[in-house]
Amino acid sequence: MPKYVIERVIPGAGALSPAELQSISQKSCNVLHELGPSVQWIHSYVTDDKVYCVYQAPDEASVRRHAELGGFPANSIARVRTIIDPSTAEAA
Repeated sequence: MPKYVIERVIPGAGALSPAELQSISQKSCNVLHELGPSVQWIHSYVTDDKVYCVYQAPDEASVRRHAELGGFPANSIARVRTIIDPSTAEAA
């Protein structure tokens, strides 16, 4: 299934309390439950003013629908074409 990286501009994201992050996470999981198993949240990176989320979904429209239902921004959505890491440098 395709993976997507979603950039969410959320001023002050890095200063959110653990309780606020838990509430946001619960909202996201509730929306994912409504959408069914075809959209999966892998993980997110919280920076000072943005959150970068990695999702598996059948298409970009499904990712956008999650954002709409959850009330989350989705400032950009990019499909992951491949993944590289340090082991890529060692490939034959």
